[in-house]
Amino acid sequence: MSGQDERMRRWRLVLGGGDADGTGCGLEGVDAQMDAALAAVYDDRDGRQGGLGASAPRVARWLGDIRTYFPTTVVQVMQKDAIEKLNLTRLLLEPEMLEAVEPDVHLVGTLLALNKVMPDQARESARALVRKVVRELERRLAQKTRAAVTGALDRSARTHRPKRVADIDWNRTISVNLKNYLPEKNTIVPSRLVGYARRQRSVQREVVLCIDQSGSMAASVVYSSVFGAVLASMRSLKTSLVVFDTSVVDLTDQLHDPVELLFGTQLGGGTDINRAIAYSQGLISRPANSIFILISDLYEGGVRQEMLRRVAAMTEAGVQVVVLLALSDEGAPFYDHENATALAAMGVPAFACTPDAFPDLMAAAIERRDLAQWAERHVGTGA
Repeated sequence: MSGQDERMRRWRLVLGGGDADGTGCGLEGVDAQMDAALAAVYDDRDGRQGGLGASAPRVARWLGDIRTYFPTTVVQVMQKDAIEKLNLTRLLLEPEMLEAVEPDVHLVGTLLALNKVMPDQARESARALVRKVVRELERRLAQKTRAAVTGALDRSARTHRPKRVADIDWNRTISVNLKNYLPEKNTIVPSRLVGYARRQRSVQREVVLCIDQSGSMAASVVYSSVFGAVLASMRSLKTSLVVFDTSVVDLTDQLHDPVELLFGTQLGGGTDINRAIAYSQGLISRPANSIFILISDLYEGGVRQEMLRRVAAMTEAGVQVVVLLALSDEGAPFYDHENATALAAMGVPAFACTPDAFPDLMAAAIERRDLAQWAERHVGTGA
């Protein structure tokens, strides 16, 4: 096939055919099958809409086809679009469908939203799918998170008066004393030492994750739960996790099993951020050594001024407050700009954060770096 023919073939697959596509290119064999799989979701030419019908076997066959023709990342996008455009949510309650789909974060979010209406025969298949996604996320994120947090705790424990030679950080000590190099002696005379404080065995930081479980925050709930489980596995941290809508549920005792934790959430419903913050304040016993992470789109259904007053009280008490509009790969969602602006005016910037950037954000929070500057460099601020 010539280069021109290949370009026409690709344009034909993109445009979907019909008199107006202008390619004049016909498809056959595998190309025709790929085109049919795409048309089932995206065909809206001549007033026609794509469709897979209400038949679970037909949808399952389509899921098998797209996994044959397209890479996993494309399959996940097509699944998400099919569920949203063709209203296939109900079919996800059937075990054969759950066995056919390609698991990803968005699909987990959809299943969690269906948790309360899921029949028993589909529940085990759903748990297996969620478990597969959680394990993959832990494999991708856990080591990086532990390394970032441990490094930040070590750096925050540095002292300029190390009590033992073994506590001296020689690399940092040499670096800060290079100006004192004596060439005639070929040596450095240190004017100050940089070392580590004695490593503490006790809890060094309290971390409270406070997660909005409204429907728009589904992916953030999944990622937050995985990060919560990773942080809870570190003995240097005391980690708590609460989810909220108009009520607040403390899921800290389930942090050892993020799958059970996720099935303890209830996506959808209203939002009372003020009530969630009030509960979270009661979990903090050492404000100066605590990090409070609110993950929410900031659409407050409770008392807005009271919510802002509580955040101000936490920061004044020494709590490092972090507000994430989303913790997902999609960037900032729709969010309440007025509340985000009010928080920023209090020195608490609100921004979206990707899962890959979250470990470094935790390190920045532990070291009490300027989070507004951190967000500008790493993710772009929401407010």
